[in-house]
Amino acid sequence: MAIIKVIELLAESNVSWEDAAQSAVAEASKSIRNIRSVYIKNLNAEVKNGKVSLWRLNCKIAFEKE
Repeated sequence: MAIIKVIELLAESNVSWEDAAQSAVAEASKSIRNIRSVYIKNLNAEVKNGKVSLWRLNCKIAFEKE
């Protein structure tokens, strides 16, 4: 029987929400093995001069415990 652990992360990007999600997974994978999924919980963005300048998200990353 597999045991799945979930952690919550905050990530941001100056490119897109997709890039912020990839950054969260890449950073988590430096110290966590067996990542199974990422659940995007909340999205928000910072606007400067009428344009989105920073994309932020809260996400949950699920991984299998060894």
